[in-house]
Amino acid sequence: MRTAIVTASYSNDFERCRLMCESMDRQLLGDWRHYLLVAEFDVKLFQQLEGSRRQVISERDLLPWWLHPVTDPLSGGRRKLWLSPFGLPLRGWHAQQLRRLALARHIDEPAMFAVDSDVVFLRPFDPASLWQADRLALYRKDGAIDRLMRSNHLEWLAHSDRLLDIGPYTLPANDYINTLIAWRTDTCRKLLEHIEARHGRSWIRAVTRTRAFSECTIYGRFVDEVLGGEGHVPSDAALCHVLWFEDSYRQDLSGLRAFLKDMAPHQIGIGVQSFVGHDLDDIRRAVFELAA
Repeated sequence: MRTAIVTASYSNDFERCRLMCESMDRQLLGDWRHYLLVAEFDVKLFQQLEGSRRQVISERDLLPWWLHPVTDPLSGGRRKLWLSPFGLPLRGWHAQQLRRLALARHIDEPAMFAVDSDVVFLRPFDPASLWQADRLALYRKDGAIDRLMRSNHLEWLAHSDRLLDIGPYTLPANDYINTLIAWRTDTCRKLLEHIEARHGRSWIRAVTRTRAFSECTIYGRFVDEVLGGEGHVPSDAALCHVLWFEDSYRQDLSGLRAFLKDMAPHQIGIGVQSFVGHDLDDIRRAVFELAA
């Protein structure tokens, strides 16, 4: 069963994405195809990474014409904003979420396995193992969201209440956000259809009425609270060991080595978030030391 490996990226993460692709080609088993989803102005850069199993897709083939990027005038030309006549300006990480959701209407693979640019695969893994007969593993950490979380989870929950016509959410709430998670392609299509039927407009217009949204939260709650878990098996096994916060480990090579030692036996890769600040050369060195 072929899996669509899905990475939404951009030029500032290109070298991290290159390392991810190298590790993927070494470690991923089975039948898979990797889709790199990028803005139109990044297509030529990322086409360097294309191969027999890897294809670059421009967001112009996924998103509507009326959502388009412009240079952020407050960033000195370093960042983009995505403008729309129907909502507030969006950042790149918003556009990346929309690309992943939109891809479901353009591919035939039964499963979509999301892989961020900052992931490095360290152990062999066949994405088809995420299936149990005809049910796909859904990452879900039960009761993990409370009022003390250091993120925007409560806003994302409130947004999914309105978007899916469910809720209101109660705390503690389930968390569906992680790196290396799988979606059913047919379920993602059902999700987009559900949103459009509820709101009488394109799903992108409905999702982007606010900038506080999480595609993982939307998908997870749709599966559990609209479909009643249909087609999925919940699992709290995080496949990726993720470094989310600057204060978790020392900001040097020794900190990365300590981080790698804390990788659980069932985890297949690491993710060092780009905003944490670790040097990419240090990440390469720590990874190669572990593999040696």
